[in-house]
Amino acid sequence: MSGDGKGQVGHVGGVHLRLLAERTGLTGALSAALARPGFVPVHDRGQVMVDLAVAITLGAGCIRDVRLLEHQRPVFGPVASFPTVWRALKETDELGLARIERARAAVRRHVYELLRQSPEGFPEVMVEGAPLTGWTVIDSDGTLIAAPSEKEGAHGTYKGFLGHHVFVAACDNTGEQLAATLHPGNVSANDADVNIDILTRAVAQLPWWRRQKILFRVDGAGFSHRLIDWIASAGGRKSPTFRWEYSVGWAFTMREQAAIEVCDARGLWQPAGGGADGAVREDALVADITALLGDLSGWPPHHRVIARKEPLHPRYLKDASPYETEKGMRYQTFATNHRRGQIAHLDGRHRKHARVEPKIRDQKASGMGLLPSRELGVNAAWLTATTLAADLRRWLQLLALDGELTKATPKTLRYRILHVPARLVRGQRKRRLKLPDTWPWATAIIRAFTRILALPHPT
Repeated sequence: MSGDGKGQVGHVGGVHLRLLAERTGLTGALSAALARPGFVPVHDRGQVMVDLAVAITLGAGCIRDVRLLEHQRPVFGPVASFPTVWRALKETDELGLARIERARAAVRRHVYELLRQSPEGFPEVMVEGAPLTGWTVIDSDGTLIAAPSEKEGAHGTYKGFLGHHVFVAACDNTGEQLAATLHPGNVSANDADVNIDILTRAVAQLPWWRRQKILFRVDGAGFSHRLIDWIASAGGRKSPTFRWEYSVGWAFTMREQAAIEVCDARGLWQPAGGGADGAVREDALVADITALLGDLSGWPPHHRVIARKEPLHPRYLKDASPYETEKGMRYQTFATNHRRGQIAHLDGRHRKHARVEPKIRDQKASGMGLLPSRELGVNAAWLTATTLAADLRRWLQLLALDGELTKATPKTLRYRILHVPARLVRGQRKRRLKLPDTWPWATAIIRAFTRILALPHPT
């Protein structure tokens, strides 16, 4: 084995990502957002952020890993060094982060228009085989990130370690991470100000035609009265064209327990969905317990509380309440302001909130799981770079890939598409990247490259 090979390029998927950032207008938008009067850097700061996002998508776990792109200079041209990337992150203050968010929103409008004009149309969320036509579904959740060393802003968490609390809002239609915010580890999951802030940032990322009908899904940890009121009021918007709904976890207290006992005594349960191909599950039941909870006039109009019960699985036994242990059943309740519809469908719609958890897991494996700096500002800029990386990954899947690759995890995408080597050949005033002819996904890689080249430039 020797290290004297010539004309070889590794991680050829970086070419797709860099070209995609250019064709969608992301590179230009970031360059304009990060430009400073009187300062002309050697490396354009927008291009630096794109290169960092590309490196993160390819698997970079720290800022120094941007060196991965240095050996691709024959394809890309000059690439910023590790110190330059560090300076770029340090220069990006709160105002710069706000400008990046506006740039992402502008590019997202263009990408969503491309999706709407595609033969498949804009992706709709499926619930038990039925589409939620016209609805944008936003899931929010929080996750703790451990700090292995002393970092600015790190604080003791409820799990007993030092770290930060990251709040995430994801679009279930497209799989994108719309927004992410960094907070000390002791910030509560149900902090109303924090939850309203992350959802406000997420809505700002959407074009106007995806803001009218939004379903917000939050688990019980993020539940608060203020958050529900904010969603029900469409964020304070007065226009009747805005129809925002919530589907949030609801506390199971003695009041709800008494309602459950009434349902048991009077046989008010109905079969729940969640089976294969949207079929009912005979061992799971749902009931609308709103009328059994007493006075709920302080809540928004059309407020409903729905309960679900199913046999207590051994993996939930440790966290089960004494009542659940006695009955051998697991009880869950959630609240929604959906005006009509079968409660089994509403239950299935709420349970799809669990899809945000693998998205967060993928993000933590794609740069978000370990903040690289002691300085809070650098870590906040790094977190923004991970959201840019998530955008590029999902846009690659939505605009250029087919079949199962459109839903592949980052790990699978790297293994099949992004980490493939190629040989760089020059001739006839052209540069050609030649993939191994035995690679099983070579055709998909070439087709994706062709589709990205064909994307129209944003106007």
